[in-house]
Amino acid sequence: MRLTGCGRSVVCHDPKVEGIAVSQATADQLLHLPLLEDVLKRYNQRAFLDIELKVPGLESKVLNSLREHRVEEDYVVSSFLPEVVMELKTRSARIQIGIICDKAGQLAGWRELNVEYVIPHNSLVTRKLVKEVHSAGKTLLTWTVNDREAMLRFADWGVDGIISDDTELLVKTFCEPKRGAPAKE
Repeated sequence: MRLTGCGRSVVCHDPKVEGIAVSQATADQLLHLPLLEDVLKRYNQRAFLDIELKVPGLESKVLNSLREHRVEEDYVVSSFLPEVVMELKTRSARIQIGIICDKAGQLAGWRELNVEYVIPHNSLVTRKLVKEVHSAGKTLLTWTVNDREAMLRFADWGVDGIISDDTELLVKTFCEPKRGAPAKE
């Protein structure tokens, strides 16, 4: 999630969309991007939501939106920025937060943070890490896993969730009957 120049919270991964810097844009320039409120309204009761904050300054908007849409479970607010997730936790002890890591040094700090979720890049995940995170009472999600064998390996290791760009492969990997197993009628 990012903040537009006019202060709206839009669901957007990249800092620029069609050559327009999100942080400089007005909401009218980005009408094709959903607002956080729209996503919460539509999916809050139907899916687990990972609300990733790409930039600081969204904390109040996220807390207000979660409160307004009565989102109490099946979500995490995550960020690569420890100061952002810690600010959220300072403002609301009930919020579910997670730290995203893509470097070993960054991952090493998860133990000092008051987070419920640890979200490392798949290249950092080991069986030992999964056990350590679970022993600390935390949940581990990994990203971005687009390979069937890796999905199965991480599931075998006990990760709690897999984030993938290839959702069809993810569903096929875990929802199709196993070969040799009788199909359920």
